[in-house]
Amino acid sequence: MAITAAMVKELREITGAGMMDCKKALGETDGDMDAAVEFLRKNGQAKAEKKANRIAAEGLCTVAMEGDNAAAVVEVNSETDFVAKNETFQSFVASVAKQAVASDAADMDAFMAEKWVEDSSKTVNEALVEKVAVIGENLKIRRFEKVVENNGCVVTYVHGGGRIGVIVDAETSVVNDEVKEGLKNIAMQIAALNPKYVSRAEVSADFIAHEKEILLAQIMNDPKESQKPEKVINGMIEGRISKELKEICLVDQVYVKAEDGKQTVGKYLEELSKAAGATVSVKKFVRFETGEGLEKKNEDFAAEVAAQMNA
Repeated sequence: MAITAAMVKELREITGAGMMDCKKALGETDGDMDAAVEFLRKNGQAKAEKKANRIAAEGLCTVAMEGDNAAAVVEVNSETDFVAKNETFQSFVASVAKQAVASDAADMDAFMAEKWVEDSSKTVNEALVEKVAVIGENLKIRRFEKVVENNGCVVTYVHGGGRIGVIVDAETSVVNDEVKEGLKNIAMQIAALNPKYVSRAEVSADFIAHEKEILLAQIMNDPKESQKPEKVINGMIEGRISKELKEICLVDQVYVKAEDGKQTVGKYLEELSKAAGATVSVKKFVRFETGEGLEKKNEDFAAEVAAQMNA
C-alpha cells in the first residue's frame, strides 16, 4: 500500500512520534493506522494515545438533574464554534439534556423517537430538524447517558462553557451540602484529569496483559534495559504498570486540591466520609468531552482554490 504524506501526518498527530518513525511504522504495517500506533508504542516512540482523544468537532456538552438522585449528560454537535456559542443553540442543548433526564430510552433511536419535552406534538428528531432549519447549520444529537442512584446521590459539573460534562454517582447514607460539595470536587477532578476507571478493580486482565506486552517490547528494544536479569525486567514492568494505573484510576490519582500535593482521591473520600459520619464512595462516573472521537474536516482553502482554478 502506498504511504501518503497525509497518513504520516495523521499518525504523527495521534502519537507525537517523528515523521520518519511514522513513515517506517506505516510501511511495516501496510498502512494500518491502529497497527502502526502499536508498532510505535512497542518501539518506545509513542505514548498510549488513541484517536478517541483527538478533539475536533464543535458543539456542547451539558447536564440536567432531577433532584439529587437522577442526572443526564448530553452532547450535541454543530459544524462551527460560532454556532456553539449561539444562544439559540445553547437553549436547544439545555432542552435536550432536560429530555434525557426524563427519558427511559435505552438507545439513540428510541431517544430520537420520543415525544419532545418542549412540544409533545413532535418527536425529538423533528425538533432537531426544525432547529437545523432555524440555525442554518447541520446539528446532531450525538449521545446521552442517564444516571439514577437510589442509595446516595448524583452530582454534576460542566467545564469550559460546555466542553466537558461530568456526572458522579455516589453511594452514601448521608446526603448534605458538605457531601455534595466534596463530590463536586471529585467531578472537577474527573473533568481535569480524565480517569478511565474508578479503581483498579475495574481494570480488566486483558488490558493489564496488553500493557505488559507493550512494556516488555519497549524494554527488549532498549540495548541497556534488555540486558538486565528477567527478575529485574519483571519488576520494572510491574512498577510501570502501577504508575500507569495511578494515572487512569480515579481513587489512585493525586487529588487536584491536595494541600500537600500527595493526597490521593481515595484518601480525600476517606476524609469526606469521616466528616459525614458515613461511607461516601464513588460508584461510577460519566465524562463527555465535546467532539471526543470525532475528526473535523481539515479545510485547506489554498488547495481548494488551486483545485478550482485548475478545474
